[in-house]
Amino acid sequence: MARRFFRHIGDERHSASNPTITIATAGVAVGLAVMIITVGVIMGFKREVMSKVRGFASDIEVLDLRSLSSPESFPVTADADYLADLEKLSGVKQINCIAQKMGMLKTSDSFQGITLKGLPAGYDTTFIAAAITDGRMPRLQRKISTDTGTDNGSNEILISQRQADDLGLKVGDRVFTYFFEETIRMRRFKVCGIYCTNMGIFDKNFVISDFQTVAILNNWKENQCSSIEVRLDNLNEIGKVMPSMNAYHEAHPDPTAVPRKPLSVKDHYMQVFSWLELLDTNMLVIIFLMVAVAGFTMISGLLILILERIQTIGILKALGATNTTIRRIFLNFAAFITLRGLLIGDIIALLLLFAQKCWGFIHLDPSSYYVDTVPVEISILAIVLLNVATLTITVLALVAPSFMISRVQPAKAIRYE
Repeated sequence: MARRFFRHIGDERHSASNPTITIATAGVAVGLAVMIITVGVIMGFKREVMSKVRGFASDIEVLDLRSLSSPESFPVTADADYLADLEKLSGVKQINCIAQKMGMLKTSDSFQGITLKGLPAGYDTTFIAAAITDGRMPRLQRKISTDTGTDNGSNEILISQRQADDLGLKVGDRVFTYFFEETIRMRRFKVCGIYCTNMGIFDKNFVISDFQTVAILNNWKENQCSSIEVRLDNLNEIGKVMPSMNAYHEAHPDPTAVPRKPLSVKDHYMQVFSWLELLDTNMLVIIFLMVAVAGFTMISGLLILILERIQTIGILKALGATNTTIRRIFLNFAAFITLRGLLIGDIIALLLLFAQKCWGFIHLDPSSYYVDTVPVEISILAIVLLNVATLTITVLALVAPSFMISRVQPAKAIRYE
């Protein structure tokens, strides 16, 4: 009977329920579409931002914590046995020794403070290479002992688009870099490429070079580095790997008495991950509001459907139908209307998400949002869960109003106009 009611929606042109059903369907459709788009956009934001942070930095960084509060980096010892032990830890994918030194790029017209980051040969440069807008990566030379002085590094640097614009540099230009220690040291680099990640914390500060160049500038001995970057198979494994990392470093302190401490990317870039957690809160608020909208529109729709079919209810009761049976009929009728709204909402949301994914027609300010277009991620599991949750909550919300049926008296209902 509920299916018959549903099939004959709109047959009576002057029925009061027709616009009500249309509004209820639209409320469910718009609510679900907003929820799916919200989840897709927030998941896209999280994926893009996390991939940029992981691509430029690392999942875990082992360093001397004094480096975080000092303009100069304190080196840690990274001998072959130590690195081999770290690679054996469960969940670890790759280990890299990184060199860093703070300095200043200076042209004839301007200057800018930077952190020179030296990468070793074999470093996974997939993300950085993909972010290059002009030129190429610096040549990453093999790690040669700084004691011999046989190699002075590649003398090539990769600067950000922001630095290039501020200093008026382009690929092929040479720029003086000054380093302040007990005396001022100067080195002339050649710009071999320009990158752009749209992440201000990286684009504003970091210049990429090879490990040997920075190691020599720091006057380090062999097996010394600023930090050890640890990449994991999956970011979600940080919670499992960090305890084993801490336990290992407590059991195997640095023989040179330099404190080595692992620091997760979530702790190192806390401001970024706090922003992502705030997005999760916003998503939950939007989902709650949209489910409430869908529920209220369906409740009002069900009440009007019941009032319009008072005579039908009276006849059914006169024929022996129980209140439970009649309530089930109207709840099924409302469920069919909700399902139609869910289907329309799915189509609207998927069309908009696919359009944004393919053409990126909605743009953002990268200085504020880290991306230049709204990123989206289409998760079938999330869409199914939203559909099921919306249908379940909406139908449950209709149970209480459906008890209005029990107050209908057959003798009065049959004469009801």
